[in-house]
Amino acid sequence: MDAPRIETERLVLRAHGTADYASCLALWGNPIVTRHIGNRTHAPQEVWARVLRYIGHWHALDFGCWVVEERDTGRFAGEVGFAIHKRAIEPPFGDAWEIGWVLAPWCHGRGYATEAALASLAWASQRAPGHRSVCLIDADNAPSIRVAARCGYRELARTTYDGAAAIVYDRAL
Repeated sequence: MDAPRIETERLVLRAHGTADYASCLALWGNPIVTRHIGNRTHAPQEVWARVLRYIGHWHALDFGCWVVEERDTGRFAGEVGFAIHKRAIEPPFGDAWEIGWVLAPWCHGRGYATEAALASLAWASQRAPGHRSVCLIDADNAPSIRVAARCGYRELARTTYDGAAAIVYDRAL
């Protein structure tokens, strides 16, 4: 299955392709973007593997991540979607769909993360109603914590992941 195209008032969510590599490299190579996601930029080979993983997730599991573009301009805004990462974490996520969003700095503070996450959640709720979804957020990432709350996620646990304080949130799809 390829990622379905989803349109919102201001955004388009669409499948990743290998042509998105340069945009993804710029995103994941930006220290502002990665400050709360491992606090390091990603090397070109890591980003290439990430793009291939996004494509493969849809084919293996019939869900995954989308590219987020600004609807009026087509400008690459970031990524949103679901994955099963098989993280070694407490509490364990099991088969929960882990949602994530990452946006380019030019669109921070515009509500794009919430709009994209809500659109992906609406799709997921139709695809797997009642299934458990989680998100893992750096404890210092106040903007993402607000997005999670706006999307109906509730705090489940405080934990540590990759040496950083993190919060696990969950909700039903």
